[in-house]
Amino acid sequence: MELEKIRETFQADRFAAEMGAEILEAEPGRARCALTLVPGHRNAAGGVMGGVIFTLADFAFAVAANCQRMETVSLTSQITYLNRAKGERLFASAACVKMGKNTCYYTIDVTDDLGNQVAQVTTTGFRR
Repeated sequence: MELEKIRETFQADRFAAEMGAEILEAEPGRARCALTLVPGHRNAAGGVMGGVIFTLADFAFAVAANCQRMETVSLTSQITYLNRAKGERLFASAACVKMGKNTCYYTIDVTDDLGNQVAQVTTTGFRR
């Protein structure tokens, strides 16, 4: 599926779309998404909310796992926050590590536009 069609399809992911997530690249098993940070993404201490970081990573997983057909949902996800986001944009790169008959396993790396590794997420998905 071409990138514009994938972007159109995932506009239905209202939470990610309204948060500002955008799809930069997508192909089966891989996706790269981005988010420009705004004041509403920050917590009381001025850092980026963990939920914002996780949502971007989860969105990248969804795009990578479903860009051909909507057939995969997440079973479990684990996030490790590694560094504070210092830039003005976040990027989430999802890659399929293992594709089984009914389950899949992805890693998603979240970085900022200054090159800092912000978080790493692992997700196990179920393919319907």
